[in-house]
Amino acid sequence: MKQLTYLHLLFFIACSAPDNANPDLAKWEAQADDITIIRDNYGVPHIYGKTDADAVFGMVYAQCEDDFQRVERNYVWAIGRLAEVEGEGQLYSDLRARLFITQAEAIENYESSPDWLKKLCQAWADGINYYMHTHPDVKPMLLTRFEPWMTMYFTEGSIGGDIERVSTNKIEAFYGNNPSVAFSDVEEYSLEEPRGSNGIAISGQLTESGNAMLLINPHTTFYFRPEVHMVSDEGLNAYGAVTWGQFFIYQGFNEKTGWMHTSTYVDVIDEYIETISEEDGQLTYQYGDEIRPVESQEVTLKFKEAGELKEKTFTIYSTHHGPITHQIDGKWVATAMMWEPVDALQQSFIRTKQDGLVGFAEMMEYKTNSSNNTVYADADGNIAYYHGNFIPKRDVEFDFSKPVDGSNTATDWKGLHEVEEAIKVINPDNGWVQNCNSTPFTSAAENSPKVEDYPYYMATAPENYRGVHAISLLEQVDGGMTLYKLIELGYDPYLPGFEVLIPGLVKAYDDAADKDATLEGAIEALRNWDFMVSKESVAMSLAHFYATIYESKRLAPAGMHTMQRFEYYANQSPVAERLDILKETVEKLTADFGKWNTPWGEINRFQRINNFITPKFDDSKPSLPVGMASGNWGALAAYGDRSDHSTKKLYGTRGNSFVAVVEFGDKLRAKSLLAGGQSGNPDSPHFFDQAQMYADAEFKDVAFYREDVEQRAEETYQPGKRSKE
Repeated sequence: MKQLTYLHLLFFIACSAPDNANPDLAKWEAQADDITIIRDNYGVPHIYGKTDADAVFGMVYAQCEDDFQRVERNYVWAIGRLAEVEGEGQLYSDLRARLFITQAEAIENYESSPDWLKKLCQAWADGINYYMHTHPDVKPMLLTRFEPWMTMYFTEGSIGGDIERVSTNKIEAFYGNNPSVAFSDVEEYSLEEPRGSNGIAISGQLTESGNAMLLINPHTTFYFRPEVHMVSDEGLNAYGAVTWGQFFIYQGFNEKTGWMHTSTYVDVIDEYIETISEEDGQLTYQYGDEIRPVESQEVTLKFKEAGELKEKTFTIYSTHHGPITHQIDGKWVATAMMWEPVDALQQSFIRTKQDGLVGFAEMMEYKTNSSNNTVYADADGNIAYYHGNFIPKRDVEFDFSKPVDGSNTATDWKGLHEVEEAIKVINPDNGWVQNCNSTPFTSAAENSPKVEDYPYYMATAPENYRGVHAISLLEQVDGGMTLYKLIELGYDPYLPGFEVLIPGLVKAYDDAADKDATLEGAIEALRNWDFMVSKESVAMSLAHFYATIYESKRLAPAGMHTMQRFEYYANQSPVAERLDILKETVEKLTADFGKWNTPWGEINRFQRINNFITPKFDDSKPSLPVGMASGNWGALAAYGDRSDHSTKKLYGTRGNSFVAVVEFGDKLRAKSLLAGGQSGNPDSPHFFDQAQMYADAEFKDVAFYREDVEQRAEETYQPGKRSKE
């Protein structure tokens, strides 16, 4: 009897050990029981929970199933610990993160959050931690436990938000005492595919159904955002794209409203040159008639080197303007930006539950969406465009595009502009609004805002070729718009940049007294081109490399933006220079592809053979031809590369990623497309299952209503109970 009791005791201890080792497990399992995840036939997770917190738990759990490494890396980066994984080269990225928010500040912000938000933050941490518990084979790179305060680092749509605009080179030059580092890592213009997005809203007066429509077209790195659907019994029913690790739909829609964010060029970051002195060992700075102490604290960062962790300690400084980030001519510079994580998280989640324009406008009053413009449409037929949201008030006597004198009290921000004061368009008579990271003063044709009505710092972006392209198409819409036609509009192959650039090259050849016969074929291909991109186009191959080579040589006068440079190359640059660059283009195509007249689709490819954060490509492995082009040239359906260029072919890495078209009405209708596929696992059937659809612009129907989701269900399970695990 004693032996039996002893065996029973051992059995009890063995069974109880996991619960004793993890006191949160019972709570996690209880919450998981209230959550259902339905994966549709494209692997898109539809999360159903009793509460919003359940939906958050299930949604982030599903994200981890799809790509845990991206979820984790985003937070390793955001909290300033990337050097512990990737080495000393990331040390000043980590320091930048710590300059703007420390762990203590993140915890303090979390603790001061309203109860409902704290529940979501806790559910987020629990969902990730439960995933790690149920997947012991998944080895985190660093974070073995996620804490709810970590959400305070990631409050907007793009991981890092505005902080990425602060140069790590400048930080290294200052805090690393390494003035040889370039002071700026921002090029005047870049050959890389530009950041940005397209948003278009069309009112019912121009649609066949009489319902408003929305084009959601972010241009991000591929696989930067998955597609998800969150539903709760507390009124949440949002679908769209979410950056890995977020707990709210960033660009998307619910049954009644839709929102598309485009990167804004409202001036939301300012630099203040501080006048620093030292008195009795205390650093001070001048502020009007005051002498104020410079705040300082020590930050110790770890970094990996030769398989070992090493440490480096920095003393970081700040004034009331913000942290000291660099120096100019020996003077310290503080950088001011928005950092209100609690309000920003509230705004980001509340946005997803709005049911009309009034509530959406009230949500905008949080004024913490600092990096975005918003294009909006709803089931009541409203369309709108908001240019920016967080907009500091400033004295327009100063030029805030440059560093200003921090000792002059007049340069301080004077609070924030009210939403009513900002640039916006509500239900314009022309029936559409658009923004392609371009000027807001062409956002609604003749109904656009007027530049003279606003402070200069509210709109600093020039027009671009994507904006020109969108306007040219929208001005032709006179009724009868459908979702299919909206897709056609978003994928229109016309490239307005080349209609400007190429005629100047053809004219240069025609006017040349001594024509180079080796260029005649290329010139004729370009002369007869309709400036439309396609997989079959030889002229597209020529035009792409001609423009790329021209841009790489930096031959235009300084200070020009892309449209001005193209005008210069076409009409003012030396004639011989244009022909020399065409000759270089022909030689490059011949050397790389065997002939100058290589169709674009043989060069421009879509390949996914790994899930590296920085993808690697291989010309010898299968890939798909893609008949899209760079947004630099005016392609609305942008497709460009930021690869290491170790291959001859061009492989897309950035541009159209998640795309959706939405029609609002009595019942919502939507179609969507995701670059490649939902899963980051190369062994998953959803790793690359949307690739051919992506290349062909063949959209899938969105399963939004429960009955449609269940009809297309591939798997139905609760977190921790997936049959395939």
